[in-house]
Amino acid sequence: MTNIDWLFLVLTLSSIIFYGIYKNRKDSNIDGYLLGNQSLPWYHVGFSLMATQASAITFLSAPGQGFTDGMRFVQFYFGLPLAMIVLSITFVPIFHRLKVYTAYEYLENRFDARVRIFTAILFLVSRGLATGISIYAPSIILSTIFGWDITVTNIIMGGIVLIYTVIGGTKAISYTHLQQMFFVTFALFFAGYCVVKLLPADVSTFDAIQIAGKTGRMNVIDLKFNPTERYNLWSGLIGGFFLQLSYFGTDQSQVGRYLTGKSIKESRMGLIMNGFIKIPMQFGILLIGVLVFVFYLFNDSPVFYNKVEVAKIENSQYAAQYKKLELKNTALIADKKQVVRDLKDALKSDNDVIVNTSSSHLNEIIEEQKRLKSEVSEIVKKNNPSGDPNDVNYIFLRFIMDFLPHGFIGLLVAIIFSASMGSVASAYHSLAATSLVDVIYKTKYKPQGEQLELKYSKALTIFWGIFCIVVASFAQKLGNSMIELVNILGSWFYGIILGIFLVAFYLKSIKAKPIFWAAILGQILVILIWKYELVAFLWLNPIGVLLVVGFSWIFQKLKV
Repeated sequence: MTNIDWLFLVLTLSSIIFYGIYKNRKDSNIDGYLLGNQSLPWYHVGFSLMATQASAITFLSAPGQGFTDGMRFVQFYFGLPLAMIVLSITFVPIFHRLKVYTAYEYLENRFDARVRIFTAILFLVSRGLATGISIYAPSIILSTIFGWDITVTNIIMGGIVLIYTVIGGTKAISYTHLQQMFFVTFALFFAGYCVVKLLPADVSTFDAIQIAGKTGRMNVIDLKFNPTERYNLWSGLIGGFFLQLSYFGTDQSQVGRYLTGKSIKESRMGLIMNGFIKIPMQFGILLIGVLVFVFYLFNDSPVFYNKVEVAKIENSQYAAQYKKLELKNTALIADKKQVVRDLKDALKSDNDVIVNTSSSHLNEIIEEQKRLKSEVSEIVKKNNPSGDPNDVNYIFLRFIMDFLPHGFIGLLVAIIFSASMGSVASAYHSLAATSLVDVIYKTKYKPQGEQLELKYSKALTIFWGIFCIVVASFAQKLGNSMIELVNILGSWFYGIILGIFLVAFYLKSIKAKPIFWAAILGQILVILIWKYELVAFLWLNPIGVLLVVGFSWIFQKLKV
């Protein structure tokens, strides 16, 4: 990065952090710290919901997801608008009427303290783990650019967010979210523009999309019903609906966002805004990844995109083995450039024979490159057991660093940082709020007086910040695309949590003991179903709901 990149990076991050703290400098009580005195308008609520969900994972991993797997991930969000409508009708008025700090307070009134604490603990575990991954995402940038140790970068990233979260509280988070989404929107449009401009002069955006389609990257909708397939229309509409309903309806990091709305109407409008903007936004991010994929069809592409791990291999005993794979990749690139040119010309002339022949040949080359990458991944594991053998999260970052103009590199890196800061700050805040209100308030250590409550809340924020930084240090060992990993972790727990709330709202005959044991049994079964890969992870959400509802009804009838 050049000096101009650093200037854009520092100015962007500083403006976001200090503006957020400034806007909330006068809030000194627990209501202001946790709920922002319920004073925020609908657009604040909507942008805050989006920024909480749109972490650095979205802007690093999602383009890589589009690059490697095409557009089909967008189906994951198809259930979101319906979930937002259901939440607006049901959950929002209940939470506002009860004037709760967290979503789990209601469960004690409906059942007992044991159910409330158990549900809160499920949230704390799931959100704590996911937040660690959200910290790890931007740490990749610092690690890749400077070759810094990943633990050091995790501490830097997690620590910066912790400072303004502890100082500013929820209103500071919301105001920084508003700025973040402005910068993010601008950066995405500009990044997409740059990718298109970097394509060969005789390759239009339509040409690029056609070529991507012939490599299976424009697979937006899959109508086949297959419960073992991760992304299709049905898993998105059904599994995605239950996941989003639970995430936005019972995850305190999101509930805390719309509880800051100054009325039920403002909270509802914020949710609806989020539901209908998120799909086109995610479509655009994935499409950028697909266009980057097409760009590399016409240009030299590295056999492995993680520069840090490649540098370590080149200075190891595996250097010669890696060099052979790199030479094979170079030979494939030369062949690939010619084949993709033939495909482009055939598409323009509507020569179906050449189109089919060229498409088949191109996909064979792409598969061979994937095989070479797998071999490099194995070398990474041998050479550096603590390294990251999955480079899907580095593809877009490598493209940014190698091809985008200076100045914008610094801005885009700042955007990725600020996106992470938004989601991590919300998570820190929600973890602290839930720990205080749903766990510590139920013990003999309950703080007496608002000032002591405020100190407890800030101390808990620091605790969870440290916990999440520790989790981030182990994230690279988990493999997977980060955007998939976060949603897999959520799917372990969200169906169970949502099942508890649905029983609480609509099955009034079911009491505390049956729902408690149903939730425990359901959670065990969901983890086992995932472990033995009986269904794709999105289906764990409706399965979790059905298990909790079914078992609690049976246990109530049996008077367990």
